[in-house]
Amino acid sequence: MRIDAHQHFWLMAARQGEWPPPELGPIHRDFLPPDLLPLLRENGVDGTILVQTLPSAADTDFMLDLAGQHRFIRGVVGWADLKAADAPRQVRMLAAHPELKGLRPMVQAESADWLDDPAIDPAAAAMAEAGLCFDALVLPRHLPSLIRFAQRHPALPIVIDHAAKPEIATGGTPGWAEDMAALAALPNVRCKLSGLLTEAGDRTGIGDIRPYAERLTALFGTGRLIWGSDWPVLRLAGDYAGWLEMCRQLIPTEAHDAVFGGNAAAFYRLD
Repeated sequence: MRIDAHQHFWLMAARQGEWPPPELGPIHRDFLPPDLLPLLRENGVDGTILVQTLPSAADTDFMLDLAGQHRFIRGVVGWADLKAADAPRQVRMLAAHPELKGLRPMVQAESADWLDDPAIDPAAAAMAEAGLCFDALVLPRHLPSLIRFAQRHPALPIVIDHAAKPEIATGGTPGWAEDMAALAALPNVRCKLSGLLTEAGDRTGIGDIRPYAERLTALFGTGRLIWGSDWPVLRLAGDYAGWLEMCRQLIPTEAHDAVFGGNAAAFYRLD
């Protein structure tokens, strides 16, 4: 089974004043299952994890509705206000949906110490108890606090989205590799091989991406690395088939079953 562990759908009518802006022409339009299905078929991908793009309950409801209509959507990573007073109740209600596999606060837009706030701890504990995963949408500046968060919640499965978006376009982010190594040392942490092309600027050749892919493979091993397309955001820097083929070349052939499907199925507890 081949799984794309990170893709998005959205309707621009629901995103007024939100990203993406009009100047990002390749992604400034609606994206729905009929847009992605041909790409999945052409590339032999069996299913996907649909991930939130707005900090709203309505976006989560929108994704769950799509998952109920389209069998290729094997799971949804939604959103909840994890610092709300009733966050544990919200978590339990969302976990009642069989398609809901995890939650993702949009930490990249928050301060570097956002995850240090103890207000998030009851929700994180409720997520672990409910069997949900935590998608960490972070930047390199958030990694020290993500380390502390992961240490506080060893029972919570965590995956780092887009390898924390290292600044490939400018030659890398100081301290990124060291912080990623500290996270890789924690058994509850995984990492997605996704989103790297959109951080690469003009450095989108396989030789530019290889050092990052090799570092991630060395740190997390092929048993804790999970491939995702980040489509349609990927359209800003490349295409579906090209990114998938690049990653196939970067990952040892004997690990393809794990990185391109098995690890996602295990992490998100897919049927």
